[in-house]
Amino acid sequence: MAPAGGVEPTVERTERHPIVTEADVVRVRQIVRNLAVTAKMSLVDQTKMVTAASELARNTLVYGGGGSMTVDIVDNGRRRGIRAVFVDSGPGIPDMDLALTDGWTSGSGLGLGLSGSRRLVDDFAIESSPGAGTTVRIVKWSR
Repeated sequence: MAPAGGVEPTVERTERHPIVTEADVVRVRQIVRNLAVTAKMSLVDQTKMVTAASELARNTLVYGGGGSMTVDIVDNGRRRGIRAVFVDSGPGIPDMDLALTDGWTSGSGLGLGLSGSRRLVDDFAIESSPGAGTTVRIVKWSR
């Protein structure tokens, strides 16, 4: 995902992690926190990125039936950041506008996972279609 300026960031480090159990969701939070510290993010930005990643990991598990997260430390020449990509092969999202609306949920949650995650990060992209799974890409840049 290229930033607004259109330049693809340099990837310093890439890790791929399965998300198939609740323990994996906890592990995602730990991994993202450690990488955010390495990227020298402020505590506030670390918390925002960890929260977004946790919500998306939970969605991957609960609504997508499991999947994976690939996470990178990236550098755009001016600053470093964390990029995370969540992929599942679940049923997909039939109505993206509705799914990104605060308070809407297809399950028993609060309906803040996708919309809340989008607000917490600098770059957010989602691709999904019924029967084809969902891919969510997020980036948080250090300040």
